[in-house]
Amino acid sequence: MSAPPSEQAGGAVSQAGTDAAGVTRGRAFLAKLARWELLLVVLLIGVLVYNARLSPYFWDSQNILDDTSNFMEIGLLALPMTLIIIAGHIDLSVGSTAALASVIFADRFQAGWNVWLCCLAALAVGALAGLINGLVTTRVKIPSLVVTLGTFALYRGLANGILGNTEVSGFPDSFVGIDLRYLGNTHIPAPLIIFAVAAILTILLLHGTVFGRYVFAIGNNEQACRFSGVAVDRVVVILFTLSGLVAAFAGLILTSRLQTSRGDLATNFELQAITAAVLGGANIFGGSGTIYGAVLALFVIGLLQNGLTLANISGDIQTIAVGVLLILSILLPGLARRGRAAFGRRRGGDASRAKRSPAT
Repeated sequence: MSAPPSEQAGGAVSQAGTDAAGVTRGRAFLAKLARWELLLVVLLIGVLVYNARLSPYFWDSQNILDDTSNFMEIGLLALPMTLIIIAGHIDLSVGSTAALASVIFADRFQAGWNVWLCCLAALAVGALAGLINGLVTTRVKIPSLVVTLGTFALYRGLANGILGNTEVSGFPDSFVGIDLRYLGNTHIPAPLIIFAVAAILTILLLHGTVFGRYVFAIGNNEQACRFSGVAVDRVVVILFTLSGLVAAFAGLILTSRLQTSRGDLATNFELQAITAAVLGGANIFGGSGTIYGAVLALFVIGLLQNGLTLANISGDIQTIAVGVLLILSILLPGLARRGRAAFGRRRGGDASRAKRSPAT
């Protein structure tokens, strides 16, 4: 004996609701898989497998940790770069600032200054360089892209002008060879420790303070922030000053690692720092991004370059590879956001149809 029509309708509605819930859960799972950081983890695993196929010695723990020293300066540049991009700006001068700080350090060392006073002078010059970027951007109301493109050439020109075609070396043992220093009896190099501490501090600043919320808000809607009483110009100046200071610090670490200073130091570092920030999920138009993603992207880029070096690929080709990554990092996050939005719209449509089905 068949069930009454009302029970049949109820069963159909229940089955439709169950199916809709299953579809919703499936799409939610796919949307979770589409999180950019998870895609970066997959990409990082692919790079590791690729490198392991190129060299049987790649998986040696000391080899992997030592390789990280080669791109920790870029990692330091990428941290404040991520903050600046989230705020809707950009800093193209970080590589030139790092070179200028290194040259100032070497010039003062040649003048007979104490090596640590030379470091302080270099850090002060880097902070001043960043402050100039911030003040010109906020007070003169020139886009940061234009301002830092100009200072990119200016600071590099100053660095080359101070030392010319010469290079300075012969620094004391207390300063050089930072990449040869390790944490205790481990194989963890000092540059990696410094970067880890800087990354943690930046995470706390961006994701755990009012200042960090201001950075996101400015990137989302700068004009609304001004109407809300946020000191937008002050925040932007602080970001650029911090970027210049960190760039100078990275320049000093690079000088210690290479044990020499020249005017062409840190060439193209700004490209790689921007790539790490944007590939890590920072929206090039501002308003979103994470330090976690930037760190993952940094290791993808650094280890990929290490693999290309193992494969005897020239530096020019490696630069091209980084450029391609930069283009993809601009295009793919937008596609991922559109995909998540499509999931959301379809999920909303399924829920709406499930609510209307009893009436039918």
